[in-house]
Amino acid sequence: MVWGNARSYRLSEQDAEDVSQTTWLQLATHLRSIEEPAAAGGWLATTARRESARLASRRAREVLTEPEEPAAAYSDGPVEHGEDVVLRAERRRAVRRAFAELPESCQRLLALLMKDPAPSYEEVSALLGMPRGSIGPTRARCLSRLRKVMEM
Repeated sequence: MVWGNARSYRLSEQDAEDVSQTTWLQLATHLRSIEEPAAAGGWLATTARRESARLASRRAREVLTEPEEPAAAYSDGPVEHGEDVVLRAERRRAVRRAFAELPESCQRLLALLMKDPAPSYEEVSALLGMPRGSIGPTRARCLSRLRKVMEM
């Protein structure tokens, strides 16, 4: 019932999981204040609807600047648990911060090599004005710098 209420607001699976977790947490928090146990189902439904509406409203106000895995957000793939989602988001932020500290030449090279589909070394050479034979070694140096920045 809680999950169905969340999905009826067209929330992503992760958002529906958040609504579900928040709803059950609120029930646990307010368990002693529920005077009639038979009313718990209605209380859960109301709480799930309110939480879903609140989250849907917040999502509608958000402006995405860098879509992150848009297809995965609405897929019926494996369900990720909140801790995994948080840890992955923290890793992404750490990599982005470290990436921003790299020299611009490394940023351009790595960003270009991360495109999907990846351009050939000939294309990279033409776009960056870099000899084809130096792309691999330069990439390795840039990745090494990125690792060092992330270790700090």
